[in-house]
Amino acid sequence: MNLLCKPMLGALLSAGIVLLGGCGWHPEPTGPTETMPINVNLGSAERSKMELDLAAGELTLSGGASNLLEGSIEYNIPTWKPDLHVSNIGSSTDIVLKQPERHGFPGAGNHRYKWNLQVNNRVLLDVRINCGAGKQELKLGDTNLRSLTVHIGAGEVNVDLRGHPARDYNVAVSGGVGHARVLLPSDVGIWAEAHGGIGHIDISGLTKKGDHWENSLYDSAKVNIHVKVEGGIGHIEIRAE
Repeated sequence: MNLLCKPMLGALLSAGIVLLGGCGWHPEPTGPTETMPINVNLGSAERSKMELDLAAGELTLSGGASNLLEGSIEYNIPTWKPDLHVSNIGSSTDIVLKQPERHGFPGAGNHRYKWNLQVNNRVLLDVRINCGAGKQELKLGDTNLRSLTVHIGAGEVNVDLRGHPARDYNVAVSGGVGHARVLLPSDVGIWAEAHGGIGHIDISGLTKKGDHWENSLYDSAKVNIHVKVEGGIGHIEIRAE
């Protein structure tokens, strides 16, 4: 994490927990680490809307799954066991995977909350991710995205979209405090917009055009990617490589 040092981030997260405690939240004791397997069958799905919600933790999401969604979630606070909802309508399978809404914050001791998930590369995807605090590692360059929406309250998000997309798609990343990095393929058209409050915005591989950046292939390439990144305090990076 660059401009926002880890001690500062830790202090902000701790302050947030104190505030939540004042709102009636209660500390949750940690226990042994449990592993929840995730396996959503591909079936006849051609499209999928996926929503992943966690209040605090680490998320790794990549392609390469033989099923629609697979992987595992590790947790050591029993009330943090995620809820999984799957609905099928025709050729569309929609997934909501979320941390339970009624949960306390971690008490004394080290808490563990790691989501390690893979999605299918062929199914047309609309992915929405909400993370209150933590770290996200997203490697989705070889998946069949239609849209990707990411929000993180405090922490770090790395979005690696380098690959060979076959269709246009939109990316929206927003964050409150921390570091947002987006890596894009250079052989497609790219239109990028970035806004930050306090911090730095670093753009490479693209040319400034008024209020946005784009590359020479934008609007003439077979595939175009539209990116919007918004941050509050921290560092925004967008790279086409």
